[in-house]
Amino acid sequence: MPTAAKAYKPIGRYWLKVWREMRKYKFFYLLSLPALFYFALFRYVPMWGLLMAFQDYTPFKSFWNNNWVGVSQFTRMFSDPFFATMLRNTLALALMRLAFFFPIPIALAIMLNEVRHMAFKRIAQTVIYFPHFISWVVTASLTFFTLSVDIGFVNKMIVFLGGEQVTFLVNPDSFWAMILIQSIWKEAGWGTIIFMAAIAGIDTQLYEAAVVDGASRMRRIISITLPCIMPTIVVLLILRLGQIFDVGFEQILLMQNPLVREVAEIFDTYAYNQGIVQGQFSVGVAVGLFKSLIGLAFLMASNTIVRRLGSEGVY
Repeated sequence: MPTAAKAYKPIGRYWLKVWREMRKYKFFYLLSLPALFYFALFRYVPMWGLLMAFQDYTPFKSFWNNNWVGVSQFTRMFSDPFFATMLRNTLALALMRLAFFFPIPIALAIMLNEVRHMAFKRIAQTVIYFPHFISWVVTASLTFFTLSVDIGFVNKMIVFLGGEQVTFLVNPDSFWAMILIQSIWKEAGWGTIIFMAAIAGIDTQLYEAAVVDGASRMRRIISITLPCIMPTIVVLLILRLGQIFDVGFEQILLMQNPLVREVAEIFDTYAYNQGIVQGQFSVGVAVGLFKSLIGLAFLMASNTIVRRLGSEGVY
């Protein structure tokens, strides 16, 4: 008995220390309660629904009375003739976002940081932030009114200059570029917020010392700004890789049409068509679970690589 009591003492001291820390920072924990409640209610509680991926689910039976079919829903997804096309489209859009969309907020944040005229800086920030608050429905409508053959002013300008109309909206060759430009226009400005905050935390004495040493503005960006915000860039890159198959369901769904389906069908739209439109809920859940597992694999692999290279990862 004394031995058991000694074994429990460190555990008791640990929880006593935790309780004291929580009491000390009780207001911070109170502030975090809404976020914790949100994630518990909308992220963790619904996870029991992942079991539907292993059932032949129908809403006319109770959940536990549905037929269990093992991994047949995944087999059905992998054997779909359109699976290779979905994988190609999703990976292509994901890689385009990583290569072109991800660096743009970093560049914008650095350029805004170099602006010394505060009034112009505030106006520029407002202008590039504003598209984030426009819904994808409105964004798709603006794209239609800009690029359509009938009423699009771009085609009207082309015709006015003596050219021929271009079918942007139904041209498979330009669909990926159009989606990328939409994403950059809408979200790049909003993505600068985190990088602007990271730049604001850089010690100004580093810049002052560099100026004394005669460093140019570009040299200060390369030697001070970029290295100081590199941990933030790495963390956000890892998180982006963890969501690599999330390429914009609402955006793709609104811009999709039968003529571009060959390059526009992604896992999200497939899950929507199978699960919601056709009522095959188990297939939709299986697609979502497959996406999540791929994202988890990318997250763990990228975090491991980053830590082995000597940087701090997400965990």
